[in-house]
Amino acid sequence: MVTIVDVARAAGVAPSTVSYVLSGKRSISARTRRAVEQSIRQLGYHPNAGARSLASHRTNVLSLMAPLREDLNNPGVMEFVAAVATAARGHDQDLLLLTKDEGASALRRVASSALADALIVMDVELADPRIPTLLSLGRPVVLIGEPAEATGLAAVDLDYTAAGVRCVDHLADLGHRAVALLGPHRPDIPAARRFRHGFAATAQARCVEATVHQCGHEYEAIRACLDELLTTEPTAIVVHNEAALPTVLAELQRRGLRVPEDLSVVAVCRDAMATSGPVPLTSVAIPVAELAELAVRMTLREAPAETQLLAPRLTQRASTR
Repeated sequence: MVTIVDVARAAGVAPSTVSYVLSGKRSISARTRRAVEQSIRQLGYHPNAGARSLASHRTNVLSLMAPLREDLNNPGVMEFVAAVATAARGHDQDLLLLTKDEGASALRRVASSALADALIVMDVELADPRIPTLLSLGRPVVLIGEPAEATGLAAVDLDYTAAGVRCVDHLADLGHRAVALLGPHRPDIPAARRFRHGFAATAQARCVEATVHQCGHEYEAIRACLDELLTTEPTAIVVHNEAALPTVLAELQRRGLRVPEDLSVVAVCRDAMATSGPVPLTSVAIPVAELAELAVRMTLREAPAETQLLAPRLTQRASTR
């Protein structure tokens, strides 16, 4: 097994210099750093995690609490989990996964056992019951999602209010005057509430008739929701419910409604979902990789620990006209 002494010998430096390069605790010349890093790569050296943890009082592990339940868009959730894991590895961190149903007890266990240096929490609710526990942990915490009230915890998210504005502005600019929103059925999702606010306020400002409808991802719920939605005779719909989106499109087709000839469609979803069907969807992208990278950097104090909302990006494709 390759040791730090082997790396030092190959680089022509002392073992302590290799240690300083790895820990970043002392300033090392660029030339020496390059020599050490080259030797590490050539020899395939991996520092002993236990030794590094004892020396630095850090685990180099981040904990992610993710929601894994049937009423959520699991492909979307797993893409977030994978993106956080990738971002963590890019910063030499490993990832410990917790599920939301474990609740506050899991958060306390991770903190009290020093299993992780910091925590990232997904699926944040408007009045999230985990907030008091998170504030008491004495660890860096970053929320992916924004609670209703300021908590003092760092948070990252897409600016969903601005996303609602962008969707209505896009459709109004195309001449639409009757628009329906199909959103998720849970009213305690901060993103859904903020999107509705931006959607409704902009519709009023642009003199667009707007209706708001909520449904789950089950087929019968979607069909009933569309029954109600279509009675308002919209010329366009905005789907802020990625789990329901494939069924919505299939049901519109079953009813003989063509996109965009009969009904324009805008979606709030991942780009992969927007471009997967026969009619590419105009969409506001959910910037999964950007949010994951920013959350990781904030836990490591490489970005300001505050609430940061990413500006929405709307891409027009074939589903609107």
